[in-house]
Amino acid sequence: MNNSIMYNFSDKLKDKFINELFEFIKIPSISADSKYTKEVHKTALWVEKALKKVGCNKTKIFKTKGHPIVFGEQIIDPKLKTVLVYGHYDVQPPDPIELWDSNPFDPIIKKTKLHPEGAIFGRGSCDDKGQVFMHFKALELMNLNGLLNCNVKFMIEGEEEVGSDNLELFVKKNKNLLKNDIILISDTSIISNVQPSITTGLRGLSYMEVLVEGAKRDLHSGLYGGAVLNPIHVLTKMISKLHDSDNKITIPRFYEEVIPIRKKDREKISLIPFNLNNYKSELNINEVSGEIGYSTLERSSIRPTLDVNGIWGGYTGEGAKTIIPSKAHAKISMRLVPNQNWKKISKGFEDHFKNLAPKGVKVTVKTHHGAAPFTSPLGSVGYTAAKNAYTKSFGVEPIDQKDGGSIPIVPVFEEILNSRVILMGFGLNSDAIHSPNEHFGLFNFFKGIETIILFYKYYSEKNKN
Repeated sequence: MNNSIMYNFSDKLKDKFINELFEFIKIPSISADSKYTKEVHKTALWVEKALKKVGCNKTKIFKTKGHPIVFGEQIIDPKLKTVLVYGHYDVQPPDPIELWDSNPFDPIIKKTKLHPEGAIFGRGSCDDKGQVFMHFKALELMNLNGLLNCNVKFMIEGEEEVGSDNLELFVKKNKNLLKNDIILISDTSIISNVQPSITTGLRGLSYMEVLVEGAKRDLHSGLYGGAVLNPIHVLTKMISKLHDSDNKITIPRFYEEVIPIRKKDREKISLIPFNLNNYKSELNINEVSGEIGYSTLERSSIRPTLDVNGIWGGYTGEGAKTIIPSKAHAKISMRLVPNQNWKKISKGFEDHFKNLAPKGVKVTVKTHHGAAPFTSPLGSVGYTAAKNAYTKSFGVEPIDQKDGGSIPIVPVFEEILNSRVILMGFGLNSDAIHSPNEHFGLFNFFKGIETIILFYKYYSEKNKN
C-alpha cells in the first residue's frame, strides 16, 4: 500500500478536493422547500458527474415522485465482495439566515478552537455533502493507486432531510441493482478528533405538525380579548402538558415497549469521554435539563424524547398589531428507542394531543414522517474492519456509541437488502449540523478519506480468510 497516498495528502491534492467540495456545497439543494426543486435536481446531475469522474463505469439518475436518486457502480470482479455506499445530497434549510456569520451556500474555511487546521463553513459541509464526498475521493485514490479490492456501488438520494419518503419503494423495486455484501454510511459523528467512535445505534423518529384553530378570523384584542379562546394560549398550554414534572413524556403507553437499560450498558456509556462543563460552555448554557434519573449522554442517545421544533401564529412583523390570532401552529418531533414503533407512537401522540384541547378550538394533527430505531450487532466482519480502520488512522481504538439522531432508511436497508449497515461518521457534535454556521473540519474530511480506504483494505482481507 502506498503510504504517501494514504497518510500524506499533498497541498495540491488537498486544494483540488476542497475546491470540488466547495462546488458541491454551493448548490442550495434544500429538499424541504419547493422553491429549490430545480437546485435539488441540479445537484443530482452534479453527483452523477462526480461519480463518473472518480471511476464509476455505470451511473444513472432515477426519478421518483419527489427528488432524484443517483446510482453509480464500479464492478471490478463479480466474484469479489460488494460495498454499497449510501448518503444524501439534500440539505436542511439554512434559516435563520441572520445567524450565519457567512453565506451558507458560499463556503469558506475558518480556523476554530476545535479545528485549528481549519473547517469548511457552509450548509451541508458535514451533513451530508462533506461526508458523502469523502467516499467519492476515497474511490478516486484507490483507483489511482491500484488499491481497490472490492466492488463499489453508490446510492445517493435527495430526500433524507424530509424523511426519505420515496427511497423505500425504490429499494424494493431495485433489489438486484443494489445487491451488496455490506452497506457503508457516513452521516454520523465521532467523539472527538483524538478519540474516534463507531456508531452502533440510532434513535427512531416521529415527526408531527399540529394546528389549533379558534375563531374564523383574526380578532381585535381590545374588542374580544378575555372573551374568547386565544389559539396561541391554548397551544402553548397543550404543549406544556406533554411533559410531567420529571420531564417524562405524558402520552399514554409511550414507554410501554421501551426496553429497560441494562446496568452494563449504562456503565459503558459512563466511560465515554465527556466533560459537562465543556458541553455547557460550547452551547453557551448555564444548565442542562432532561428526564430525571439519567445522565446527559443517556438522555441524548438512549432515551426517547419529545421536542417542539417550531411554533408560530399571529402577528410577528415589525411594530404592533393587536389581534387574537385565529390559528396557531407547531412542529413536534419525538426521538424513539429500540422496540418503539413510530407509527404507533404517532397515533398515540395524535389521540393524546387532541384530548388535551379545551372545548372551543379545533385541533388538527398531521404525521409528516417517521423512522424505526436501529441497533448494529458488534463483532461482524464489517464492524471489525471499521474498528481496525479507525484504530490505524487515528492511532487509538474507537469506542462504540449510540447516536441520538435518526437515519430513516437504515433499518429498511437491512430488512429489504438483507445486508448489514456500518455507520462510519467523521463529524463532531459541535459541527452545528441543522443549525447556522454548520461546518466540517479539514482534519475530519481528510482523516475520513484515509479511514474509508483502510476499511476497504481490512474488509477485503477479512473476506479472504
